[in-house]
This record gives sequence, C-alpha cells and structure tokens, in this order.
Amino acid sequence: MGSPVVLLDVDGVLNPFERPHRGFKRHQCSPDGRTFKLWLNAEHGPALLDLAESTGAELAWASYWCDHANEWIAPRIGLPELPFVPIPRFPGIREGRTLGAWKARHVAAWAESRPFVWFEDEPDATECIAGEPYVAEHLLVEIDPLTGLTGEHLEAAAAWLRAR
Repeated sequence: MGSPVVLLDVDGVLNPFERPHRGFKRHQCSPDGRTFKLWLNAEHGPALLDLAESTGAELAWASYWCDHANEWIAPRIGLPELPFVPIPRFPGIREGRTLGAWKARHVAAWAESRPFVWFEDEPDATECIAGEPYVAEHLLVEIDPLTGLTGEHLEAAAAWLRAR
C-alpha cells in the first residue's frame, strides 16, 4: 500500500454549476477546441496543497478533463501539474452503465491498493465505487455541484486521512 491520494473532480467540484459565492473568478478555456466558461477559486489550490502536505497524501485529477486539467485548471487555482486518472469519455447509457459507475471503475483501477479520498459530485458515485471489486480503502466526499468544494469538505478529508 502506498501513500494516500486525494482525487479531484473539476466540474461540480472546483467549478460549481451555479454562480458561486465570493472568491470565485470567471475563466474561459478551450480544451479540444470547445470553449468552456468556468468559475474557479484561487483559494482552492493552496488549501488542497495544504491538505496533501499535512496528511502525506498526493493530489491527482479524477475528471474527464484528464491532463487538460493541468493546462486549464491547475494554473488558475495555484496547483502544480498533477497525475491524472485516465477516464475516457462516457460512451452513453448502455448496458445499464451510469456516469458514476463509469468513473468509479477507472478510479478504483487507477488507485489500486492506495487509500484515497475522492471529491466527486456524481450522485451515484458513492454506491458505484463501493461496488467495485478490490477497491482500496476510501472516502468519497460528496459535493453539491451547485456550490462546489467547501472548507467542510476539506476538513472531512483531512480527518479521514489523519485517521489512517
């Protein structure tokens, strides 16, 4: 078992779906030639770095943004380049698959035996990650996609990581 990892989703977690509270700034980016408007908070980067440093965890992206998060998200919130879970685009609802189940299988495989905290907004992610065979010890911190990541979420993650 390696050091724990803190997995970060982007949309709904670092980029809330509604106009957020103070501290957020509007950004525009164009990965893959498509233009997106994002709400990002520059305080998230230092807070996440502090979480990782104070708990001995590594930060990584667990988002459909994959490596694009290093170019378009990380510099805007003060994070360095991070490893990422390679999550291919969701192929659509077929064979009973849901979005949470699709991401969960890739997250569980990438984490292997490492304990992890996953900041995620998909409503079925908790159930789906728990159902993955051989999933490592983990805490899924459910984020309300309308408000995004808060200090309470970071505190819950820190408490869980320190208890390991």
